[in-house]
Amino acid sequence: MYINFWGTRGSLPTSATTRQIREKIFRAIRASRSRDLATDEKIGAFIDRELPFSVRGSYGGNTSCVEIGGGEGFILCDAGTGIRDFGHAFMRSEKGGSPAVFHLFLSHPHWDHIQGFPFFVPAYLPGQEIHIYGGHAAMEKAFVNQQAALSFPVPFRALKADIRFHTLDPEQPHEIAGFTVRMLRQNHPGGSYGYSFIREGRKIVYSTDMEHGEEAGNEDYPFLDFFRDADLLIFDAQYSLADAIGPKETWGHSSNLLGVELAVRAGVKRLCLFHSEPTLDDEALDRFLAETRDYLRIHSPASPLVIDLAYDGLEIAL
Repeated sequence: MYINFWGTRGSLPTSATTRQIREKIFRAIRASRSRDLATDEKIGAFIDRELPFSVRGSYGGNTSCVEIGGGEGFILCDAGTGIRDFGHAFMRSEKGGSPAVFHLFLSHPHWDHIQGFPFFVPAYLPGQEIHIYGGHAAMEKAFVNQQAALSFPVPFRALKADIRFHTLDPEQPHEIAGFTVRMLRQNHPGGSYGYSFIREGRKIVYSTDMEHGEEAGNEDYPFLDFFRDADLLIFDAQYSLADAIGPKETWGHSSNLLGVELAVRAGVKRLCLFHSEPTLDDEALDRFLAETRDYLRIHSPASPLVIDLAYDGLEIAL
């Protein structure tokens, strides 16, 4: 099984500014002083080994879209702007444009989770089969409305792929594309759903747009069982703890520190912070990740939990 992150930002897309790119170049050149960079190989090694991620790379700006591989067809979670890049990668691949089956699991139909679909090239191609799953009965209406004439030049009915919507029962497990899929309703304005995907003894949990309240401290908190023994937990950590329990309480998102606590209690092997705050630049997100890892060392020094912060282009193999 593998996971490819195509979009990892929360709320709205964001992009690097000229000032931010200039600052990255400045910091890289400053760090290169007195280094022997006479060959391309030495330059590459310097970039990879000595520059922090916020300088050598970027957390990216696409909204939510995660690919889960290893099953049948293509499995995607959410259709934020990252699905556009996934679609282009599919078209450039060996399968490019040939008939394929896509399984899209929707956490909820807020705009940042569906806004990439009008730019998903396979949706325009005859012969492509797209199944959209979720717990909201109005999913199809949301997709159609965002391509209505007032908002978009191409109506949803013009898409040539075979697109089918499936409202799933969250009380039942579902066998889809070679995975056992379970759902859990989440605390978010309008409601959202988390998903667990199990195949051949491996478990991935996708839980974004969820606000955990005081009940998260209870021993019978249902998310503990939902996360239990996950090989990978993709967790909404848009806010710091101060924001989550302060000015942004009830906005429907969680914090990095609560993610650590829940992951440790549930025996999760790897935690991937997700749905990053769009106002934070790469340097701030580097600090956010470092602070989260520091908290794990203080809170649970013996825990083997691995913590990452998702970025556009991150690939994880299980």
